[in-house]
Amino acid sequence: MLNRRIFVAGASGLVGSAVVRDLTKTGYTQLLTPSSGDVDLIDPNQVRDFFQQARPDVVVLAAAKVGGILANDTYRADFVYQNLMIQTNVIHAAFEYKVEKLILLGSSCIYPKFAPQPIPEEALLSGPLEPTNEPYAIAKIAGISLCESYYRQHGCNFFSLMPTNLYGPHDNFDLETSHVIPALMRKFHEARVGGAGTVTIWGSGQPRREFMHVDDMAAAIRFSIERVESFDVYNKGISHLNVGTGSDVRIIELAHLMGRIVGFAGDILTDETLPDGTPQKLLDVRRIHSLGWTHNIQLQDGLAAVYAWYRKHPGAADDLGVTAD
Repeated sequence: MLNRRIFVAGASGLVGSAVVRDLTKTGYTQLLTPSSGDVDLIDPNQVRDFFQQARPDVVVLAAAKVGGILANDTYRADFVYQNLMIQTNVIHAAFEYKVEKLILLGSSCIYPKFAPQPIPEEALLSGPLEPTNEPYAIAKIAGISLCESYYRQHGCNFFSLMPTNLYGPHDNFDLETSHVIPALMRKFHEARVGGAGTVTIWGSGQPRREFMHVDDMAAAIRFSIERVESFDVYNKGISHLNVGTGSDVRIIELAHLMGRIVGFAGDILTDETLPDGTPQKLLDVRRIHSLGWTHNIQLQDGLAAVYAWYRKHPGAADDLGVTAD
């Protein structure tokens, strides 16, 4: 088991780096972690050549073009094209070179904007998507369908995990492209250091979001490598498995928690001229719980740990662009 050749696509990103840390700590010795400079996953020829030479047994497809509301809404063509190409190339190469197991990582944004809460896996394609991240969501839905279709037509052991909002070390802290937690962390840190009296957050602050530390996601991926098979997913009449904590928090509450952790003593303002996004996104995680996995890291503890990491890596805030996640 520990000698299986595991290709972690997107190994330098938030999720991929956590997967590499977790698998290495567990004792896996054959991790394949090429950079985007080594293998351009958007190029089918480079992907095919890599699979032919490396012959991975397992693929963790954590590579994607990702970002927050602003990035998703601004770079719509990039998000749909690049994610479709990455998924199509890697999944098809995994089929061609007879990979034993492939796990695709998606996002809770695949669900309709007004999905029932908590969101069950069956809610997929049951209503309109949130417009601001629709291209990314459509690409991920296509990836889910690819995995299920290769399973049903060819018997491939390919399936998808849909994580809730993730945060952790090696996140993207660029204010133009980041998700809410790294954006808030950078804002509050810079306000404290600069002596600012206020911090303004996007929207009303009332939407609710579920957040999970990326190390918990890495543990869920290792659990899936070792103990979950495609049959466990598709036999339940669903196309993927949700992965989350089962609890959520209002964005304004998250902002106050972040302020306390960072040590910011000023006022927190809201800008309701900016979009809120989906009102609530809380995943129903009963199915993965029934298979034996649950999260371990509580939000306050996780945020404190990430802020400690952030302070030790000041260059993280200058790492511009959209990271592989």
